[in-house]
Formats: sequence, structure tokens, C-alpha cells
Amino acid sequence: MGIYSVSLSFLSFVCVVLGADLPSIQIKGSKFFYPNGTQFFLKGVAYQQDSSANGAVTTNTKFVDPLANEANCKRDIPLLTQLGTNIIRTYAIDPTADHSACMSLLNDAGIYVISDLSNPQQSINRGNPQWNVDLFTHFQQVVDSFANYTNVIGFFVGNEVTNNATTTSASAYVKAAVRDVKQYIKDKKYRALGVGYAADDDSNIRNQIAAYFNCGPAEDSVDFFGYNVYEWCGEKTFETSGYNRILEFFQDYSVPVFFAEYGCNLPNGAADRIFQETGALYARNMTAVLSGGIVYEYFEETNDYGLVQISGNTATKLKDFTALQQQIQAVNIQGVEMANYNPSNQPASCPTVNSTWESSDKLPPTPDTDACSCMVKASECVVSSSTDSTDYGSLFDYVCGSDQTLCDGINGNTSTGNYGAFSMCSDQDKLTYVLNQYYLKQNKDSTACDFNSSAETQTASGSVDKCSDQATSGDSTGDSSGSGSDDKDNGSADSLIPGSWPLGTAVFITLLVSTGIMSL
Repeated sequence: MGIYSVSLSFLSFVCVVLGADLPSIQIKGSKFFYPNGTQFFLKGVAYQQDSSANGAVTTNTKFVDPLANEANCKRDIPLLTQLGTNIIRTYAIDPTADHSACMSLLNDAGIYVISDLSNPQQSINRGNPQWNVDLFTHFQQVVDSFANYTNVIGFFVGNEVTNNATTTSASAYVKAAVRDVKQYIKDKKYRALGVGYAADDDSNIRNQIAAYFNCGPAEDSVDFFGYNVYEWCGEKTFETSGYNRILEFFQDYSVPVFFAEYGCNLPNGAADRIFQETGALYARNMTAVLSGGIVYEYFEETNDYGLVQISGNTATKLKDFTALQQQIQAVNIQGVEMANYNPSNQPASCPTVNSTWESSDKLPPTPDTDACSCMVKASECVVSSSTDSTDYGSLFDYVCGSDQTLCDGINGNTSTGNYGAFSMCSDQDKLTYVLNQYYLKQNKDSTACDFNSSAETQTASGSVDKCSDQATSGDSTGDSSGSGSDDKDNGSADSLIPGSWPLGTAVFITLLVSTGIMSL
């Protein structure tokens, strides 16, 4: 294969003419390319204040869209260019905001964007994972708001959602999101946009996660895989840092892999980060397998790992800014021409479902607003409009506790791949489903649809059974009569049978249902 050197001057040359759109990045095999055949390597920086990056779980549901403030972008982009940045990663975007000014400034600076689709209010929660109509709608809106910018490479559907062996069931819901977002982009006839996932470096499950998101049909698997790595701190070697293990594992991966977050995160903060790993990341042995990385992070936060301190409208470089800048300037990236590259890597085999991996390759159903609406209209007992969402938990508890099968239509089992047809509906619609099931089982007794005025009867239109058939499904097997999963570990019904299920789970899920779907 022909090898060439990718210089900083070349990477900045791609948008030397102000106002010209950056060329869209393409994927071939396990590598990124410019349309002219030159290989593209990510030299990125995470760009978002107060984000839930670095595996953090934030209770702050408010966020600041980093690409909706032109003044901030004008302040920060020149500093990003000093670091040789050709891509930024954002973690939370408001799809209703105007991003045109910042995206234009980034374009003129030769900087691409990869963004997470979630935000602190709307994401797949590892504690009670769901892939539902509300979340899919938000993801679609973010895609819509960025699809026409040529300097957008793609999106992450999740960041470290599965972070240990106790949360592996969440990966099935994330992969369902990958499938559905990819199909949405295709249905909308947008240009090629990648859809990926960013995983953490948990030694017990990292191989399974990487395999899971790469296995199976291409339409279900990721277009690229992000790896959040913080193993190299201070002065280390290729071997003592564990980079040799990373290189060995991903050498046969069939889609591009890059460090979605990297940089030492041990105590002592930004002042002690020397970024020795940057030189290693862009060395020839690594670039033969990986496509670069994204440094965590631009903004100095309470965790003390920023490159820049913001005070008012002033940005001040910190010590590790200079350290990173020196390392980036010293790299001489070796790439391959697309015409000379003939990929031979094949998708991975899906990991075996067992006690440490609980997501099968049979995915949750595609969220279908019409099917959920159909079911609600076809129900004779529905949630009262005056019922507060804080009361949902106790209602689920009562109905599903009286007969677990009443909730099978909204339940799911990631290990077996069995999902109720309405497991993808909103919490309110799911509650209507179980209330109606209870009402029908009680032979429509007048007292069976009241629940202290939390439920009310209506004249039904249509058939719930037909709505179940209408439901767009990935591998949906449940139906309105409760032929879905009898599993007790997934879906809203998880917390709903008091006494027979773990109290901790019941309390947690009841709280979650009461407050709405939270983010990781």
C-alpha cells in the first residue's frame, strides 16, 4: 500500500479558501478518507462545558450548547487551531438553536464536528435503559439540525452507557438506537453520516462491547467505534501503558476506531499532563490501526483537566495546552491512499450471552409513534390527563404486582431478545396499556378503571391487537395480549411488582418513572 505523510499544513489546506465547504469525510473499511483519497486522522478536542464526559454521571439536567454562541466560538476556535485541531466533539446539542455561525467558523478553520445525540435530559440510562419514541424523536431532531453541514462527520448515540458487567443489558438499547438512526439518515436521503458509540475502558467487558457494536448486519452495527482511554499518564511506554493491547485487539476491527476521549485523568490536574501518549497515538504502528483521537478536554472544570481557563469572555491557556501543542507539532502522521487500500477485516462475532454479558443480537423494537398512539386510542381505560407522572410508579406497582403478565407487552428481556410490542412507547402510553389490560381482565368492572381518579374510561377506536401488529419492530415478539417477555430485568415493568423483586431496583425505577427518563 502506498504510504504518505500527513502534515499540519496539508490538513489546514483543505479549507484555505474561506467560505468553501469542507469536503465530507468518507469511510472505507477501517479508515476515514477525504474525497481525494487522502486518509483522515482525528486530531480532536472535546468541546463542551459541564458535560457528562469522562464517564461522569451528571445530575445537572441543564446544559449549554457549545455551538450556539458565536462570540464563544470566535474566542475559542483560534486557540483550537493552535493545537492543530481538525475535529471537535460535543456532548449535548439543542436542535432548536441556531448553529450556523459557529459551524461556519469551524468550517473556515478546517475543523470537523462529531456530536453526541443525547443530552443530560434525554439519553439511554444505564440504570433503566429504554429506547422509546421520545428519545428517538430527539435524536432525529439533532440529526436534522446538523445533516447539511459538510463538516459534520457523524454522531455518537451513547457515551459509556454500559460501564461495567452489571449494566451490559443497556447495550441492546444503544445498538437499537444505532440501527434506527442509521435507517433514519437513509430514509431522509441525507449524505453519508456515520453513527457510532463511545465506550469506556473497563477491563472486564471492553472486548465484548467492541465486538457487540461491530457484529451482525451492517445496518445494525456502528460505522465507527470510539474508545475512551485514560491509561497513559506521565512517562510510560507502549507496553506499560497498555497501548500494545489496544493495538492488538483492534487490528482486525472492520470499521474505524479512534480514541473518543484521551488524556491522563489521575490526580494533580492539568498542570501535570505532558501528553506523551499523543506522540505514541500518531506513531506509524498506531496509525496503521487507529484513526487518531480526541483530547479530553478544552474547558477547565472542577475535575481540573482543561486546556483553557475561561473567565468572563477571556480564555487563558493552561500548562497542559502548551504540552499538547508541542506534542501535536512534533507528530508526522503516516497514512495510506484510499486507492491503495483494500480492506479485508470482517465484522466481529457477537459475544456470548452469559452472566457477564446480557445483551443478545436480537434488538429492541424501533420506536413507532403511530403504533403507540393507535394503542392508546384502542384502549378502553387510559391514564387520566390530570394524573401527575409522579404517581405512575405506584400505578405500575399495583397493576403489575397483581398479575405480571399484564405488563408483558411493555416489558423486555435483552438476554433472550424478547420485547413487548409497546416497550418502545412513552411511560404515559405504557401505563395506559397496563391499565387497560387490568380493566379488561376485571371484565370491565366499573371500579377497575379509577385508581383514585388516576384512570378513566373512553370509547375505544380500533383494536389493540392490530396496533401491536402495526408496531414497527426490530426483533419485537411481544403483543397486546402479553405474549412478550416474562423477564423481570428490563422495561418499565421492572420495578412494578412489589415484594417479589429486589427492593433497590423497585425504589430506583419508581423514582425514575416519577421524574421522567434521566440521562447517564
